[in-house]
Amino acid sequence: MDLGVGWKLHGDGRTPAPGAVVRPDERLSWPRTAGLGAQHVVAMFGASFVAPVLMGLDPNLAIMMSGVATVLFLLATRGRVPSYLGCSLSFVGVAAVIRAQGGGSAGVTGAIFVVGGVLLLAGLAVRKFGAGVVHAVMPPVVTGAVVMLIGFNLAPVTAEVYWPQDQWAALLTMAFTGFAVVAFRGFWSRIAIFLGLLFGYGISWLFDRLFGKIHSVNGGPRPVDHWRLDLSGLSKVDWVGLPPFHAPAFTWSAVLVALPVVIALIAENAGHVKAVGEMTGDPLDDELGTAIAADGAATMLSTAVGGPATTTYAENIGVMAATRVYSTAAYWAAAGFALLFGLCPKFGAIVAAVPGAVLGGITVILYGMIGLLGAQIWVHNRVDLRNPLNLVPVAAGVVIGVGGVSLDISDNFQLSGIALGTVVVLAGYHLLRAAAPPYLKPQEPPRPGSA
Repeated sequence: MDLGVGWKLHGDGRTPAPGAVVRPDERLSWPRTAGLGAQHVVAMFGASFVAPVLMGLDPNLAIMMSGVATVLFLLATRGRVPSYLGCSLSFVGVAAVIRAQGGGSAGVTGAIFVVGGVLLLAGLAVRKFGAGVVHAVMPPVVTGAVVMLIGFNLAPVTAEVYWPQDQWAALLTMAFTGFAVVAFRGFWSRIAIFLGLLFGYGISWLFDRLFGKIHSVNGGPRPVDHWRLDLSGLSKVDWVGLPPFHAPAFTWSAVLVALPVVIALIAENAGHVKAVGEMTGDPLDDELGTAIAADGAATMLSTAVGGPATTTYAENIGVMAATRVYSTAAYWAAAGFALLFGLCPKFGAIVAAVPGAVLGGITVILYGMIGLLGAQIWVHNRVDLRNPLNLVPVAAGVVIGVGGVSLDISDNFQLSGIALGTVVVLAGYHLLRAAAPPYLKPQEPPRPGSA
């Protein structure tokens, strides 16, 4: 059985020749491969530990399970799809809604576990029917709208929870992070979120030294006196130890909030697989279903022990593009480093101490970027929003999702926000398309793999 772990040495194992690439089934020398693996870990670090912190989950466990998920993904795709599975940010809004409804970490991970199961089934369906089924069920107008409402639905979390903890620290962190994203080059621009966190840490520490405690909200409804950066618990934490595990719990209300994210995850996986295929010169449409199913299985594995969802990471795809090293051996090395980080509770304590105001400054940009990825999907696919067939379901769904509009189905069953917005966009588009006159629904060109 081919597991994709029989790498050939590329050239002399040192430096690729000018214009050459290191293919997925090749590797450089093991010390250089380990160095590339460490670089991949740094690239995914920023978003991968922001995600669990924002969802109230354990960052040590999240990083550890990202390593396990990456190994599972590489084995499932037989080493043809070099990708790192980091912690998905798509569920941050879902977690906030579930917690606002009175749910805890078990309820959050239970809902995401179910989404992982649905994603696994969707991947198996794509394997059976071909990549074209993705575009038929979820055309760009739908996926763009769902991604947009997922991102913008998060705005109140920043405005009401994080930013008020220290508006000036949040503002400075936002300004530095935005500057880093735009002005920094190459590798540094890809870890701009991570650099923004470091900057915010420093600013918060400096403000504590200069101004003392701040009187503001600190995760609760009422202002209190507190340090911006509180590392008091760091000395009580061991250097080595297992992260805390917990079993998921399942409630219908939480599952319904989380299910719409499946659409975003399928679109995200499709985009990443296509990007990797173009870079490596190996068309991967036949691997799309496997990649989606593997992501779903990895998410189920992670959430089964209390971790967050996983997804293929654009940050690491960017590292591959910059280095032209597509070796899956580097990803195995990255997974190994992630497992080691997960076994260091002190690391998790440092991550968990990220000041709320710093998260506010970063999420202003991050949540907006997630939402605007939806617009990017529309632009890339030339979606015509002047066509009422596209405009009407998108307009209604996005406002419902962003505004938190709710629909009471019964005394104890309600659709609202992301869930209701997604239903309106997806069902509304297909129902209106069935009723629309021919001139409103021009035939779209066939896509690769749609045959």
